[in-house]
Amino acid sequence: MATSYLPAWLNQHLYTNKNFSDLTAAEIEDLNTRLSKFNPENPDVSVVIPAWNEENNIYRTLSSLASNITDLKVEIFVINNNSTDNTQIVLDQLGVKSYFQPLQGISFARQMGLLKAKGKYHLCADSDTFYPPNWIDLMVKPMMGNKNIVGVYGRYSFIPPEGMSRLSLWFYEKLTGVLIRIRKYKREHINVLGFNMGFVTQIGIASGGFVVKQVRKFDNAIGSADFVEESEDGRMAVNLKTRGSLKLITRSKARVFTSSRRLTSEGGVMSSFLRRLQLHVNRMNEYLAGSKIEA
Repeated sequence: MATSYLPAWLNQHLYTNKNFSDLTAAEIEDLNTRLSKFNPENPDVSVVIPAWNEENNIYRTLSSLASNITDLKVEIFVINNNSTDNTQIVLDQLGVKSYFQPLQGISFARQMGLLKAKGKYHLCADSDTFYPPNWIDLMVKPMMGNKNIVGVYGRYSFIPPEGMSRLSLWFYEKLTGVLIRIRKYKREHINVLGFNMGFVTQIGIASGGFVVKQVRKFDNAIGSADFVEESEDGRMAVNLKTRGSLKLITRSKARVFTSSRRLTSEGGVMSSFLRRLQLHVNRMNEYLAGSKIEA
């Protein structure tokens, strides 16, 4: 599958031009039926999604996760991080298990999810991202087969805004792919992103979890007044590396597709591209030689 195009598996989860309130009774019933299979009593895997005001995004993410093909027992649940819209109503209508986290900030949400998870393996997802049919198995299997691998992370592509080609995003992703390879040796934790990562649950808890000094908000756009450099996903990666190794999952069937709204919030794709390019050029020595700063 050429990453300059959207894959066929994604189509059924887009619900094009539909908010949740526009879904038919049949579509809601279909979602309920598929999601009901992901609530076992004693799961092998926990898929945890933090959400803040995502009523018109999260059902798409849930649809993609509920179409995963796996023989593992998997629980899917959501941490509602103080949403003020109808996110909770959506979750209740779909029969999705959820917990309410009143402390605002994604690290609080992810930490609660970590402590609520019942599975031996923990996968982190986001409410504006789509997950391919074999994502769960492809992320978990390396940890099941090698005790030294305590965490995994994967690749991603952007879904373009309406009316925009994926071509410019494809070039952006190619650059990111090069940076991931460079950073893997000295600054691997920067590669690990919360919408496409996993780890052994008990090791994640024992090594320090998602606790950070400065809690970032969901819209952590570069250049914004609220931008925070330290991230809860990077901190978790640093913690995990004290207990074992991380593995980059490169299989194309594990590539997730995520919203480009972060790029838009940073002034558009080109503006974000140039800003991030300058940032990475400035940090190249750090990527190659490492640094005393660990997250």
